[in-house]
Amino acid sequence: MKSIDIVIVNWNSQDYLRECILSISQIRGNIKISVIIVDNNSTDTSLDNIDNPNIYLPLTILKNNRNLGFGTACNQGANLSKADYLLFLNPDTKLCHNSIQEAMEFLENPDNSEIGICGAQLLNDDGSINPSCSRFPNPKCTIATMFGLQYLFPKTFSKQQMVEWDHRNNCVVDQVMGAFFLMRRSLFEELGGFDERFFVYFEEVDLSLRAKSKGWNSYYLSDSQIYHKGGGTTENIRGISLFYYLRSRILYGYKHFGFFSATILLIGTLIIEPFSRIIQSFKTKSKKEFLGVLQAYTCLYLWCLGLNK
Repeated sequence: MKSIDIVIVNWNSQDYLRECILSISQIRGNIKISVIIVDNNSTDTSLDNIDNPNIYLPLTILKNNRNLGFGTACNQGANLSKADYLLFLNPDTKLCHNSIQEAMEFLENPDNSEIGICGAQLLNDDGSINPSCSRFPNPKCTIATMFGLQYLFPKTFSKQQMVEWDHRNNCVVDQVMGAFFLMRRSLFEELGGFDERFFVYFEEVDLSLRAKSKGWNSYYLSDSQIYHKGGGTTENIRGISLFYYLRSRILYGYKHFGFFSATILLIGTLIIEPFSRIIQSFKTKSKKEFLGVLQAYTCLYLWCLGLNK
């Protein structure tokens, strides 16, 4: 019997986590499933009664005394695993009856031995498909995103997210979304896990790129489906969330783009992009978005000066 450990990083996810665990407990099949929850110092009630005796599911809970970030917490959970497969799953998801069975049968097929990472079809609450696959970032695409050039010149600048494809078919892709990120544990160990410099955002992109460099593909499997809320615990902290996104993008650039391109990205991020984001907040007449941009760039400037970790 093949085994899978599901690693869930929790941070103030409230009722999302309970619904996610319940959906896992209802899965049936010839698979040994266990769950590892790594809690990043939540201050809400998301862990209360999470180990309900009515949920017949092997469950391990690791509590951190501070928020260590997504990548670090995933590594902590993976270090506790001895299963054949690792599934990194967002707490704002709910699995369908076929989610794990379809994905593991696919990876177990000898014809798919070059597939190291598998993603699922993400569904919104109304059942519509949420496009979730992306291309690997490159300097041209990233800089174009800063200026919105994909919208002005769509034939010249492709979007990083693969929104031109309806996500109804199976396909080899560069990257699947980290909300459902299934991979062979042996590959995870070979790659040394997530790069913990990425507190949140870009950590799964970096891991997918490193897997690709080793000859492993990522695969989008539409036959496996999950419900995904999206936004989850970050929707109420937009400013901080934007800061971490921008910081991770800069770190990714210096890791994979080369010094010159990464420095151009850094300059554009610090000097030009703040104004385009502020203008956009004025267009949408969103005070919350405007204040979020100010908070994000204040944190980013302090980080660049070494005053904010």
